[in-house]
Amino acid sequence: MEPNLPVLLIVLPMVAAPLCVLVGNRYVAHVIALMASIGTFAIAMMLMAQVINTGVIRYDIGGWEPPYGIEYVIDSLSAFVILFVSGMAVVTLVYAPDSVDSEIPKSKQTLFYATFLLCVTGLLGMVATGDLFNVFVFLEISSLSSYALISLGRTRRAPLAALQYLILGSIGATFILIGIGLLYQMTGTLNMADIASRIDTTDGPRTMLVALAFLTIGLYVKMAVFPLHTWLPNAYTYAPSAVTIFIAATATKVSVYAFIRLIYGIITPEFAFDILPLDSALRVLALVGIFAASMAAIFQDNVKRLLAYSSVAQIGYMLLGISMNSQTGLTAGIVHMFNHAIIKGGLFMVVGCFAIRLGSVQLSEWKGAGRVMPWTAFAWAIGGLGLIGVPMTAGFISKWLLLTAVLESNRWPVAVLMLISSLLALIYVWRVVETLYFAEPSERVKQATEAPLQMLVPTYFVLSLVIVFGVWTTYSAGLAAEAATMLLGGPTQ
Repeated sequence: MEPNLPVLLIVLPMVAAPLCVLVGNRYVAHVIALMASIGTFAIAMMLMAQVINTGVIRYDIGGWEPPYGIEYVIDSLSAFVILFVSGMAVVTLVYAPDSVDSEIPKSKQTLFYATFLLCVTGLLGMVATGDLFNVFVFLEISSLSSYALISLGRTRRAPLAALQYLILGSIGATFILIGIGLLYQMTGTLNMADIASRIDTTDGPRTMLVALAFLTIGLYVKMAVFPLHTWLPNAYTYAPSAVTIFIAATATKVSVYAFIRLIYGIITPEFAFDILPLDSALRVLALVGIFAASMAAIFQDNVKRLLAYSSVAQIGYMLLGISMNSQTGLTAGIVHMFNHAIIKGGLFMVVGCFAIRLGSVQLSEWKGAGRVMPWTAFAWAIGGLGLIGVPMTAGFISKWLLLTAVLESNRWPVAVLMLISSLLALIYVWRVVETLYFAEPSERVKQATEAPLQMLVPTYFVLSLVIVFGVWTTYSAGLAAEAATMLLGGPTQ
């Protein structure tokens, strides 16, 4: 079985998805989805162990060797991303039942679990494949699943948010497909390693520049890079809580992964950052996004929307690390993908806990809730500290590495702006803390009880990782550093 692990990673959730619908029972569907996700996570851990011990894993679909067949490639970077995507799927499904019961009609819950597994399939496929067109196919599987999941929200604005995401997502996907077509026109192959070996990055045709432009803009939409982020706030706000948890923790991170592969695995950083000024453009977009989104977050009353704008800002930190084009900077960008996944996933879990007991995600209706839901409120404080980047949290590790990379490149103004941006994060995190602990509770809040244990346990598990990986960084920053070293060594797909 071990040689087939890369394809089993994709097949397991893909086969389990229709079973959730066929059984016709929401409880059985949940068990099937959870078991499939646990199996996928176990495969991810085995792949990571194999990569650490023996190096890059290559699997030829159907025995057809590349470039004629589709190849799956698992290296230190893809194994790292696969691990936290599959891990968040498991935690979300453990957390989900009570939240799903309160937010999704019972008749649609089997469809929810099926679509959730398809989303997992798409995201993992994007990371595992070494074929550029396959990246597009899996991107569309995950995107279409996301549109359906978001539309399951309990308000009438959920389908509208899904439609907005569909329109912008389709534009982004079209740009990506055009870019892939242009690269295929130049090279006659879709295998990433083959494309990288055939294109001339120093004196090549102008078509390559156009292809890079299309691919970059398309991925910017999928990553929700400011100002192409407009689909994200509504999508996160009106989707069911379980959907928001998983998508916020994984979807944009996998798109960042695809962008890293494009720059470091195909186009080469020499072409993108030396011949072209893409690094400068990334820094400007990242910094503007960090400040604009953080300022927007400060003035939100809807806590989901607050966290959504925060996510746009955090994507800016990842791009800032990538733009440094250095070992430290790339390590910071990669580890922040993981750290932000657990921090933001945990915070959206907290929002789901408040939503199920208070019936609202409006901050104005959470006044004094820290007195009646102390465990849930304390969980917000832990996640908030990680989001700000307080020492001994995972967020601090990311920002420290990024600050180090910025200072190594003698970009002092960028370092100052980074420190100021952390103060903005402090403001919007503190607004929630102040409301929970220092405001007078309403009669409705006084009648609330603590969140269900089945929701609190996975919430605290995820947020405990914020502390664990803020102190013990061997399997977060260490693996990210190894992945950065591999990427800077040359094309790896």
